[in-house]
Amino acid sequence: MDDRVKQFTDFRKRMNERILAEDNQVVRRFFALDTQTYKAGALDVKTKEMLGLVASMVLRCDDCISYHVAQCKEVGVTRDEFFEIFSVGLVVGGSIVIPHLRRAVDFLDQLEQQSTSSDACAQHGAQS
Repeated sequence: MDDRVKQFTDFRKRMNERILAEDNQVVRRFFALDTQTYKAGALDVKTKEMLGLVASMVLRCDDCISYHVAQCKEVGVTRDEFFEIFSVGLVVGGSIVIPHLRRAVDFLDQLEQQSTSSDACAQHGAQS
């Protein structure tokens, strides 16, 4: 796993566990609300994640962008779809979104490289 992807994933997991270990119902309820929001309903999970990615780009939250890029990748968003999502975020947010777009594409590239490496290892293992 690429350093940036691994660091992001490990930090997020560790800190979520740390935060949720506190006895604070407001924080716990907000985390639960966030989780519930992204479950399938009238909109499917893929659509909700794409909306989350656009909103994160417009709000210029790099951690949120990385999270939603990873979630979008996991639910099958294609590279062409990503760039349409990025286009919407850029048009809505304006040129100030460009640095966040750069980091989003870099994170996506790293996820794709990780996926390609995993696929190659799995293929090699199946052939052995």
